[in-house]
Parts: sequence; C-alpha cells; structure tokens
Amino acid sequence: MASKIKKILIIRFSSIGDIVLTTPAIRAVKTQLKDVELHFATKEQYRIIVENNPYINKVHYYKDDLKKLIKSLKKENFDFVIDLHKNLRTKLIKTQLGKKSSSFQKLNIQKWLYVNFKVNKLPNIHIVDRYLDTLKPLGVKNDSLGLDYFIPEKDEVETSWLPETHQGKYIVFAIGGQHATKRLPLKRMIELCDRINKPIILLGGKEDEETGEEITTFFDQTKENKYYEKGLDELKKKAVIFNGCGKFNLNQSASIIQKAEVVFSHDSGLMHIASAFQKRIFSIWGSTSPFFGMYPYKTQFSIFENNKIKCRPCSKIGFKKCPKGHFKCMNDVVFDFWLP
Repeated sequence: MASKIKKILIIRFSSIGDIVLTTPAIRAVKTQLKDVELHFATKEQYRIIVENNPYINKVHYYKDDLKKLIKSLKKENFDFVIDLHKNLRTKLIKTQLGKKSSSFQKLNIQKWLYVNFKVNKLPNIHIVDRYLDTLKPLGVKNDSLGLDYFIPEKDEVETSWLPETHQGKYIVFAIGGQHATKRLPLKRMIELCDRINKPIILLGGKEDEETGEEITTFFDQTKENKYYEKGLDELKKKAVIFNGCGKFNLNQSASIIQKAEVVFSHDSGLMHIASAFQKRIFSIWGSTSPFFGMYPYKTQFSIFENNKIKCRPCSKIGFKKCPKGHFKCMNDVVFDFWLP
C-alpha cells in the first residue's frame, strides 16, 4: 500500500511537548517513503515548533475554525491520514476527508485505572514508540535517531546575550509546567538551585517570570552585603541565577538548552526539547507519572519523584492545586544527585 501513497497528513494539535514527540514519526515517514509529500496540521500557537522542520512540506494551522481547516485539507486530496491526537475534532476531520487513516492509541482506560485505582496496566512503552506504531500500516519503522528540534539562525542565542556570569558553562532549570501540581513549590525550587550550586539559567514563559524573579532575588542578596558575599565564598556557594523566563521565545530557549551542561526540568515541553539535543536531564515529577510514557526519550536522564505516597498519580495532566492539600509529591521529593 505504501508504494501508492504520495501525500500524507499527520495531525497533532497540541501541546509543545506532544508535538516535539511526534518528530521521529515525521522524520521516519519522510525519509522511508519514497517521494512522499508530507503535511502537518496543528494549532496556530504552535507554529514556531513545526515551521522550521525540513521534513514537513506544508503545515495547516487550526485557528478555532474547524470547518475552515477541513475545507483547506479537502483541497489537498491526501492519500492517507495519520492521527496522532485522536479526539473528537480529529475524528471529524478523518470522517470529512474520507481517506484511509491510522490513529494513535491513547490508552485512556489504562490511564483512568492508574489514576483512580492505582492499577497500572500501562505498557512499558514510550509514547514516541506508540506514535511510531501508528505508522505500521505504511511499513514505516523507528529509525532510533531520537527527537528533532530545529532552530532557525535568527533565534540562535549568542553568548553575548547572556550575563557575564553565564557566558561559560551553565545549568538550565526549566521551572515551568502547564499545571501547578507539575511544578515544585517556590521554596523547593530555591532549595534545588542551592543544591545545584552552579550558574543557572531559569527558563519558562511569561507566566513563570514572577517566580523566576523571586528565585533570583533570593540568591541576589550579595549585591548589598559584602559580608554575606564573603560568607557565601567560604561556604562555596556558587548558585548564580539568571532569570530567562519570558525573555526568550521557544526557539531561543531551545538554543540556550542546546548549549547547557545539564538540564533540570519539570514534566514539560522544555524537557522534551532537551531530549532532542540529547542533554543529560534531571526530570522532576509531581502529580503525574513517568509510567504514562512521557519521560525523556533516548537521552541520559534521572527521575526525581516521591514513590512513598499512595496518592500518585492523581492526574494524567495535573491540577491547579493538590487534591489532598499536602502536596507531598513535590514537598517531600528528594533531590539526590551529583554534578562534577
């Protein structure tokens, strides 16, 4: 069948991490199927992730008008549709296009059992490999080359853009996370930065900027107290913080990650971007679980999680606050690591 397919559509509407995790499937289709024209459909706000991908011939953007998107897609006359999102919208698209298709298995029942009854029936398979299983009808296989992230030249961050303290070696701490229960509380972020004890660049969106400033202020007392500074030197305290949250676009943040020694990150899109650059990652998990198959892919990583409580995971995506009120998954997680 694959030899007759010349035009393929891949659908994944959101979010940052999920779209980055589709890149092995994109690459495998484009490189393994001869002369295939590959299109990708996603939400407009994720343009920055896909517009520089050389394996994609054309991107179709969803802008809250599904009928308009479907009308545009019908004109392309695809031979095959790969649905890596699988929701009501993508089902409607596939129905309207009327083409042969293959859909990602979301394992919602297994996730529900794990969240609600702590019965883990999930396969020990990364979500990337499950995405790639969706390509089997086309004869496409995993090339084992990991994730991709493509940074345009205009977004390459020059060393001179950073403070002098961070123009040599530095650590990235991606402090963001879509939901509060996927993020460390402020005091624990400060504790982790102190434990890292090296120049650190904080990365995140505009919504993380205030938290970044609070962390920076905590470590910035040396400017006003020379005796405090001397004391830090004696204690060999070298955590110097640069708050990059909200200062860089996603590609620029990726460029900073690409040049980092090590990356600390919550379960977030920046963690998967770090995986694309095969960084050593310290991955921090709260209300969600690596068993959902979203841990760093094909790179060296360590996981920080609290397995001594029975309420994890309490969600597959996270909450605004801890349902139990104690937030022990983050408050009691142990930072056990060593950096040279």
